[in-house]
Amino acid sequence: MSMVKVEVKDFIAVVTMNNPPVNSQPMEFMQELTEVFDTFNDRDDVRVIVLTGEGKMFSAGADLKQRPDFSVQGTRSRRNRIVREVAASIMDNAKPTIAAVNGPALGAGLGLAVSCDVIVASERAVFGLPEVDIGLMGGGKHAMRVFPHSLVRRMMLTGYRVPAEECFRRGIIEASLPHDELLPWALALAKDIASKSPVATRLAKDSMRTIETMPLRDGYIYEQGNTAKLSTTHDAAEAVRAFVEKREPVFLGR
Repeated sequence: MSMVKVEVKDFIAVVTMNNPPVNSQPMEFMQELTEVFDTFNDRDDVRVIVLTGEGKMFSAGADLKQRPDFSVQGTRSRRNRIVREVAASIMDNAKPTIAAVNGPALGAGLGLAVSCDVIVASERAVFGLPEVDIGLMGGGKHAMRVFPHSLVRRMMLTGYRVPAEECFRRGIIEASLPHDELLPWALALAKDIASKSPVATRLAKDSMRTIETMPLRDGYIYEQGNTAKLSTTHDAAEAVRAFVEKREPVFLGR
């Protein structure tokens, strides 16, 4: 049975994690989610993605009830590769992704949320790395991309779960909203992104992902290269024509 639901409408794909009761992530789930995100790279009917969870949880992280037998040769390496790739399939995806965090995002669940381009959360949400409480660890590097130095260490060393409101106050997420306003807010943002040239948003995401760890000079050179690529496209010319003619542009994605 599928653990990932996908609905596409008006160039927006809503991806809902659906593995009750807590949207934990067994190996099959991670492989399915990776495959779903891989398909978006080749879909012209998808310009932006919203990732959320079914029920009360965004995702409680790894499924501890289905730990593989690590005494079998190759098992640990295979599992670690699959775990790495599920987050990478979001970060490396050509399409911008919004995390609509409807409830707790813990461990590998936090990893999925921070792999998205924009994060918005319900007031019911918390973000945590609780592995220390069960003799494990993980997710620190993903968390460090968006959470401050001291806070990440507090989370990893104590299992502290950061409320959505605190995340918003610290500038980690875009909004902390009443629960029933979460998905409408995320969809409104997705609609705004989907209205832009898909060539422009792809190149913008490519730039942001690539320059993240680059020095300033190298990063700006890379951005300038993508700007040059964009300037030769149909959509760039259409944007100029639409501005001059005082009308909405019609983007073709080329």
